[in-house]
Amino acid sequence: QVQLVESGGGLVQAGGSLRLSCTASGSIFRISTMGWYRQAPGNQRELVANITIFGDTNHAGSVKGRFTISRDNAKNTVYLQMNSLKSEDTAVYYCAARAKLSVGRLYDDYWGQGTQVTVSS
Repeated sequence: QVQLVESGGGLVQAGGSLRLSCTASGSIFRISTMGWYRQAPGNQRELVANITIFGDTNHAGSVKGRFTISRDNAKNTVYLQMNSLKSEDTAVYYCAARAKLSVGRLYDDYWGQGTQVTVSS
């Protein structure tokens, strides 16, 4: 089992910045991809950004140029630097990881509990 714990959420004014962190723990053999998703009330959960073990990144069009995903493989940690925040960024942000627990296992997806980001306007 893999546990993911997010931190860094909170309340910020429009135009401000926040940095989210997520650390994976457990008996982990390899984490191939880590990412951030968000879900606002009444909306579907959507991909914000993800990053592979090699550092290849993908950012949703709505956050390109404002958010930056990064990871520290040695710490099993993924970050999301959020700048120029807008009210529409308000959501619960979830960390996700695609990981395997041993060389003989398949990859599976794991989710954190979520952290609230609220942007006031």
